[in-house]
Amino acid sequence: MTGEKSTLQLFLRAQRESVLAILDGLGEEALTTAVLPSGWTPLGLVEHLGDAERHWFQEIVTGEVVRPAGLEPRTPEVVFAYYAEQCRRSDEIFAVTELSARPRERHPGVLGEEITDVRGVVLHMIEETARHAGHLDVVRELLDGRTGLGPR
Repeated sequence: MTGEKSTLQLFLRAQRESVLAILDGLGEEALTTAVLPSGWTPLGLVEHLGDAERHWFQEIVTGEVVRPAGLEPRTPEVVFAYYAEQCRRSDEIFAVTELSARPRERHPGVLGEEITDVRGVVLHMIEETARHAGHLDVVRELLDGRTGLGPR
């Protein structure tokens, strides 16, 4: 990987690790508890991030028609395995695709107009993952008071 590509991969990996580190040690009850008025749960957010990885790298970058996983049951083990698999597949696609490559498909709406190459896709995923890691930071503090969690 080139210097820029390696740097982008490093930042994406760090954000993914933050998500997992923030949730580390929470039991199923906490992972499936909504503490914010929006009603989302920490486990639901991990599933969302897995869906985002699948959508952006598999569907948008490669143009693959990928059916959503339909995770059943939605246990922590199943959802975390799904997220890990989507990240792994994203990494494989990213490794063999030039940063300047145009995605084969277009995300609907304004974001799709703004993201015109793989560089934009990976930057979006860094931002998406970091934003949700911040949400999870707040939720973790509300659940058990722990703060300052992240990769060691």
